[in-house]
Amino acid sequence: MYATYRSLLRVAALLALTVVILGAWVRLTDAGLGCPDWPGCYGQLTVPSLPHEHEAAAAAFPDRPLDPAKARNEMIHRYAASTLGLIVLTMAGLALANRRDPRQPVGLPLVLLALIIFQGLLGMWTVTLLVKPLIVVAHLLGGLSTLGLIFWLILESRHRSAVSAPRSSRRAYAPALLALVVVVVQIALGGWTSSNYAALACPDLPGCLGQWWPGEADWHEAFILWRGLGVNYEGGVLDAHARVAIHFTHRLGALVTFLVVLLVGLRGMRRPSSPGMAGAGRLMLAALLLQLVLGISTVWFGLPLWVATAHNGGAALLLLSVINFNHAASWRTRL
Repeated sequence: MYATYRSLLRVAALLALTVVILGAWVRLTDAGLGCPDWPGCYGQLTVPSLPHEHEAAAAAFPDRPLDPAKARNEMIHRYAASTLGLIVLTMAGLALANRRDPRQPVGLPLVLLALIIFQGLLGMWTVTLLVKPLIVVAHLLGGLSTLGLIFWLILESRHRSAVSAPRSSRRAYAPALLALVVVVVQIALGGWTSSNYAALACPDLPGCLGQWWPGEADWHEAFILWRGLGVNYEGGVLDAHARVAIHFTHRLGALVTFLVVLLVGLRGMRRPSSPGMAGAGRLMLAALLLQLVLGISTVWFGLPLWVATAHNGGAALLLLSVINFNHAASWRTRL
């Protein structure tokens, strides 16, 4: 039973990463409202394809004409997320059934199940609240939290199989935790940038609109989190000055993230008391470099869809590498 649980963990991790990337694809193709209802699409469980289904969709949602391509993107994402939910539910059931096995964690699989249920609610609110940026960012962070927790469970299962408890002790490594917090905040800023359609508000590099510091940026409007109900955020509601402020803040966050993760990785690689930290540090720095290149390419080439989607995937990989670094840093060999 524990072997089945571990196999499902690996499947869930790959599917969770896929769901995160598909979510980015949906957002970048403006398909967040491709299906204006939830959990179906124009009143059915598949994208309307027959003439009478198109007529029914037009009658039910006269203000939201059916765009088959956008609806397909949205439903593919929903199918993948629903499949992930079923796998997590199965894992939680296996954990409970196998709770007497000392290798089997129970608390975290149940937390994972609660998280994915809440993530489903965020997916619903993303549609019903008309892609409100605050909900979109929460949905992004929920998806990455799901992925990160699954990955942590994989790391834990491998460690329990490979290392005997008497040979190692455990304690959190503060710089690694700092790197994790900084990366999460930067991902949230990236989600805020994307959900407010500010990805190209500063189309030049390394400055912004020909300046090192954009004087016309509207910092107050940029970070109003809640603007009430009933506002359709598709296409964005902010003016250019607010979008410049959002984009430039994301760039500043990228600089801080680069410096923090770089310094933490280099410092951590010199800690001989924690097995595996050198390799984990190298992976983290490689993911950091990849994400930096993708971020620059997103602006430099004018937000091509595949690069922007890869930038979201790169954020997920950077997060996983920092989680892996934290896991390696928390185990210390007893000398």
